[in-house]
Amino acid sequence: MSLSGTSGVYAREFDEIGRTVQVGFAGGRVISVSFPAEPPGDAEDDHDLLDRIGAYVGGERDEFPEVALGLTVPTDQRAVLESLRSVPYGEEVSVSRLARLGGFDPNDADDVATVRDALADNPIPLLLPDHRVSGGPHATPGDVRAALRRVEGIER
Repeated sequence: MSLSGTSGVYAREFDEIGRTVQVGFAGGRVISVSFPAEPPGDAEDDHDLLDRIGAYVGGERDEFPEVALGLTVPTDQRAVLESLRSVPYGEEVSVSRLARLGGFDPNDADDVATVRDALADNPIPLLLPDHRVSGGPHATPGDVRAALRRVEGIER
């Protein structure tokens, strides 16, 4: 998906999740995803990625693998967040499994704290799918997380 040069904020309401999805771009890379109650007045609503997100929340399988991300987080948190992209659609991992995927020791308290901090501070939820992690903090709000898990058929 070519987004080169795209910069700005785009947002659209989605009934399927009862919220707006707001996506921030800089230089063609997604730098943020959030879920405000309403779209901000200055946000555009016409963007291919929002079309794909709409199809996704409507039940179409999509893992957004080629969407370029602009992560500005500490290196250790980057490893955790990037490993989220390897968790397949419709599957769930524990915090300890995510730690292993990110190259961390799930038995080391500092490593687990790094994983939990990365999840809580995830700037790009949905595209870095923290809703697929059980037992951890999430940047995705609870109601949106539950809706995304329903979309993907992840049972709780």
